[in-house]
Amino acid sequence: MAGIRLDRDGALAVITIDRPEKLNALTLAMYEQLGEAFAEVRDDARIGAAILTGAGERAFCVGADLGESIPALTEGRFDISEWDAAHQKHSTLDKPVVAAVNGLCLGGGFEILLSTDIRIASDEAQFALPETGVGVVPAGGTLVRLIRQIPYAWAMDLMLRGTRIDAATALRYGILNQVVPAVELQSTAVSVAEELLSRSRTAIATVKRAVRELADLPKGEAFVREAELGQLAFDSDDAREGLAAFAARRPPVFPSHEV
Repeated sequence: MAGIRLDRDGALAVITIDRPEKLNALTLAMYEQLGEAFAEVRDDARIGAAILTGAGERAFCVGADLGESIPALTEGRFDISEWDAAHQKHSTLDKPVVAAVNGLCLGGGFEILLSTDIRIASDEAQFALPETGVGVVPAGGTLVRLIRQIPYAWAMDLMLRGTRIDAATALRYGILNQVVPAVELQSTAVSVAEELLSRSRTAIATVKRAVRELADLPKGEAFVREAELGQLAFDSDDAREGLAAFAARRPPVFPSHEV
């Protein structure tokens, strides 16, 4: 049955958009399920990091289902703000999310990608925001996020013209962190996630919280708040263990991993 799948491997959660026969297009139910999956990752102390990917080899996600989700919006039967959780618009998820993009990443799929922290794509992946071609706009976070993540001219070309780009171009634009052969995508994503899991969860959560809170503050206020958050990290049990391990030349055993 099509839907959003959340599988666990120790402290790692893998969220899979699982509707490959429809290029992982999202139904209304799947949008709700995706928001619930992000919330589960946030709330479960046993989970330290997540990978987000699409089922099959053809697509990561091509966005909202044109037969159900888009008509519901255009006919006024549904408010796009109900998708906020799936787009992580107001997220307090302070655990890293690694995207593994395995094919077409279009429309709402692209928008969901922009909500993730580290992004790895197959060399066969393609990206586009085709919304203006059908009279709508990428309002799943992209109108806010894209111009803050990549240069203005590239962001506007993608949003206004709906230009489709390949993975190498997305990497050059700064949308991606890494491009790998398709056969190496999942193993690379797992490797990155495992590296994140080896680090202090307290420190990682502080970085994510700081990035979220400081982005829109005036510089002076941002520096004050940065110092407050930084002090919390320096005063943590993880910091004491990390510094002791460094001095003893041994791997740290972070208390934040003990759940």
